[in-house]
Amino acid sequence: MSQRAYDPDAPRIVPEPLPVDPRDVESLDVWGFRDTAFRLRADGVVEVTGDRYELSGQELPDLVPWVQEAVHPGINPENLNPPSYPPEIPEPVRNAAFLDEVRKHLADDQLSEDPELRLRHGHGHTQEEMYAIKYGRIPRVPDLVVWPTDEAQVEALVEAAGRHGVCLIPYGGGTNVSEALHCPEDEARSIVSVDMSRMNRILWIDPTNRTACIQAGAVGRQIAAGLARHGYTLGHEPDSVEFSTLGGWVATHASGMKKNKYGNIEDLVLGVRVVTAQGVLERPAVAPRESVGAGDVRRWIFGSEGCLGIVTSAVVKIFPLPEVQHYGSIVFPDFASGVRFLYELQQAGNVPASARLVDNFQFVFSQMLKPRKTGLAKLKSDVEKLFVTRVKGFDVEQMTACTLVFEGTRDEVRAQEKQTYAIAKRHGGIAGGSENGKRGYQLTFAIAYLRDWVMNHFLLGESFETSVPWSQVEALCENVKRRLREEHERRGLPGKPFLTCRVTQVYETGVCVYFYYAFFFQGVADPSHVYAELEQAARDEVLKQGGSLSHHHGIGKIRQPFLARIASPGTLAMARRIKAAADPNNLFGAANQLFGSEDDPA
Repeated sequence: MSQRAYDPDAPRIVPEPLPVDPRDVESLDVWGFRDTAFRLRADGVVEVTGDRYELSGQELPDLVPWVQEAVHPGINPENLNPPSYPPEIPEPVRNAAFLDEVRKHLADDQLSEDPELRLRHGHGHTQEEMYAIKYGRIPRVPDLVVWPTDEAQVEALVEAAGRHGVCLIPYGGGTNVSEALHCPEDEARSIVSVDMSRMNRILWIDPTNRTACIQAGAVGRQIAAGLARHGYTLGHEPDSVEFSTLGGWVATHASGMKKNKYGNIEDLVLGVRVVTAQGVLERPAVAPRESVGAGDVRRWIFGSEGCLGIVTSAVVKIFPLPEVQHYGSIVFPDFASGVRFLYELQQAGNVPASARLVDNFQFVFSQMLKPRKTGLAKLKSDVEKLFVTRVKGFDVEQMTACTLVFEGTRDEVRAQEKQTYAIAKRHGGIAGGSENGKRGYQLTFAIAYLRDWVMNHFLLGESFETSVPWSQVEALCENVKRRLREEHERRGLPGKPFLTCRVTQVYETGVCVYFYYAFFFQGVADPSHVYAELEQAARDEVLKQGGSLSHHHGIGKIRQPFLARIASPGTLAMARRIKAAADPNNLFGAANQLFGSEDDPA
């Protein structure tokens, strides 16, 4: 990590725009880039297309046989559930006066009524939404998509919408899993999706104060590449970092995989600019910390989910690129041992940038995502397995794994590694090597493509997250799994549930837990609705076990039915009053979070 001499007169750096990679074309009907997908060949071997990820170009011969045994034997190359994308898309509701006015500010290529683009801007990535665009329909989508290129154009859009009775919904990367982009079906006004992707510049970098001003439409991969050119990093890496945006992170109150070192979004953002129905919210000067009450714009906007205004830019902390980055992994005899390791690691301080613990099912699943080894590689793998299971006595049906990322100076990383592995040893952990750590960390990006692929083979799945105090981690994980198994059996669903969890972030007071659930749905009537019921049952159990309604995905619309269980009537009433005062005509009509209804949630 480079050290910069103090220079109060050092000029700000104004980075050049990053060149556009022509390969970076995103799919409209599935997750991710168009050049990457899982494919099941006629011989039962899964292959991954493209060349972006470690899995790309690999053959995975063990994946389908394992899924057939663990979930349902009906998953095979012949048994297909072909999608019928695109579905029927509603005709646009036009507001001629609004269009006439905004055409004075926007060029022709900044507006579109293209049906598939409108459809894409009307959904995120919940299983219900992705199932609907492949096998059903979405009844209400935006009527117009616009791409502003600067804040003045955003202001013009907001002013025109106010004058002509138009509803605006901000659009970042479209990665949400909370139905935040789902258009209210009873919205009679013309709905305009304000796509921020052309406002994606790093406007300036202040090397002395280690801050940067970045436009809200910049996606994580652009921010990382742009800052790295000048020796810096933001350090914020949510699982969706390739596609989600800075504005989206602010609006959803996001968290990242390396938050132990760099912090969550509320720790990184020093100031925001937001265009609202009342004008532009901003603080003209950005200080390291302020005590200004309601004058702190951030407090209004974090987690507002597009209901109070459009974030146009933010001033953020930045950090010198780490001198070294090391990956690591640890195998534990069981999940409880791994949790106790994480607890002691957090209490000791100096925690690695990322530490993530997977349960046994996910550990085994990750092994199925490896190419089959041959020769010396197979011999080495066999020896390692023999040592863990025979010499150390680990049970293959109980063992778990923790992946680690260490970042900082050589001395910092060396000290972290020494402390981490010493603590792991006290809890029965065995070092699993840097290669497995790197692979586990990077699998996060490739396996995101699995969900849409398996839908073609009658598997319906989704993830959901929570945060929970340390004392309730194990009970929550066990009871949520139990509840889902019981619900699965009670409904007579086919096969066995795909059900797993992992601890992804640690805090002084508790952890973030991710759950993954899927079931084989061939022959199930209205499977997407059944899944939604099961997911709500799981959230009910999460709350019963002391977990939060959300850790970083936000509320959107999918979790609104539970708001009355986590917020007092006074809190809900205050939120509605804030919305009414800030946006009296409901210009920003996404209807998310606490701002979605005039009635208390059920």
